[in-house]
Amino acid sequence: MSKYYLAVDIGASSGRHMLGQLVDGKMKLEEVYRFSNEFINKDGHLCWDVKRLFGEIINGLKACKAMGKIPSHMGIDTWGVDYVLLDEDDKILGNSYGYRDSRTNGMDAKVYEHISPADLYARTGIQKMIFNTVYQMMAVKEQTPSDMEQAQSMLMIPDYFHFLLTGVKKMEYTNATTGQLINAKSCEWDMELIETLGYKRDLFVPVSMPGEKIGNFTNEIQEQVGFNCQVILPPTHDTASAVLAVPANSDNVIYISSGTWSLMGVERAKADCSQVSMEANFTNEGGYDHRFRYLKNIMGLWMIQSVKKEFEREVSFAELCEKASKEQIASIVDCNSDTFLAPVSMVKAVQDFCANSNQQVPKSDSEIAAVIYNSLAKCYGDTVVEIEKITGQNYEAIHVVGGGSNATYLNELTAKYTGKTVFAGPSEATAIGNMITQMISTGDISNLVEARNVVMNSFEIKTFN
Repeated sequence: MSKYYLAVDIGASSGRHMLGQLVDGKMKLEEVYRFSNEFINKDGHLCWDVKRLFGEIINGLKACKAMGKIPSHMGIDTWGVDYVLLDEDDKILGNSYGYRDSRTNGMDAKVYEHISPADLYARTGIQKMIFNTVYQMMAVKEQTPSDMEQAQSMLMIPDYFHFLLTGVKKMEYTNATTGQLINAKSCEWDMELIETLGYKRDLFVPVSMPGEKIGNFTNEIQEQVGFNCQVILPPTHDTASAVLAVPANSDNVIYISSGTWSLMGVERAKADCSQVSMEANFTNEGGYDHRFRYLKNIMGLWMIQSVKKEFEREVSFAELCEKASKEQIASIVDCNSDTFLAPVSMVKAVQDFCANSNQQVPKSDSEIAAVIYNSLAKCYGDTVVEIEKITGQNYEAIHVVGGGSNATYLNELTAKYTGKTVFAGPSEATAIGNMITQMISTGDISNLVEARNVVMNSFEIKTFN
């Protein structure tokens, strides 16, 4: 009988259930269910509909049952920084805010009343992003203090879903690090920092590492979906899972986890919490087996996804890539500018940036796409220079994993702007990394080296020079 593993991978725009199995040393994947995800406007705030998302998780489990392909193990990964506060009855307090909501505006200044930016970075190694959990919690303290007072626990989004499945509260390490409240040396909650900021220390469930077995489905969930399953903690931050699927057993490569965000960096044994690293705006996010993902957050395909929704004519990403590749426009925008975080119109934001910087203003759909793709690749090139300068190491190649690895034109531009050989694939890196962790935990794969060899032998990798 086939043994199936299930990865539930929920991104900022969609989610899917991916079944995987090992067949003759190769990993076979099958998508069994897909659903949309987007912010909802609630009381004037951008929020996640976590109730609907959990309903979709259940629907996907039912789909597995209907297919007769029942997973023995599963795990859920999502984006980072966002969380829920639970009361004494484990009910959600307040809204389930999304990271693009504006309520954190000005909360950095409130945090810095208690600790300087330099000291915060020295403790956590996490780059400043205004939506980090550290600023979101300050928004709770300042704007809805009753929620802070009533809250009995805090769980990151995937941890909350795992809790609903099993009845067990776990706080997975890789996702927790994105919030800027984990100490980079101890790899545990920085309770001194938490108390300094006036947050309730009892909210923070002890940190657990990827690969830890959480437990089986509750009786209620078993009745709903028709089977039992053991839940194993994957790296619940989607980038941490994706990095596990980089098909290279070498420390001499740079990765780009390319999706809504582009996360570009290297794996390191120790965090770099230096002033130089902070000024370069690099982050030390937690990775599998206590590794650190030393990377920079780049706005990524969010910009393309956003403008595509505004175009009058429906066009596929592949067609948009192809049309953009034929344009000659040389304008470049700063992909890391907050201007592009959540504009009312991404098209107008790109055009205004070009106009305000005295560059040619893109008019057509393909010109706008060309500006974005070239700007992303230019940002990748600049980031390579920074990584090599800070680490003192020259890297041979760039591995692009995730959905963006299918963007041929962007891969060509990345090779051009970085001067590196680019290897693209696998596109399902996050789901693969999620499953890899489960397979190592159960002993079906012995270690990470073997796991990455499996990835190399299982999926097509394209080369761009």
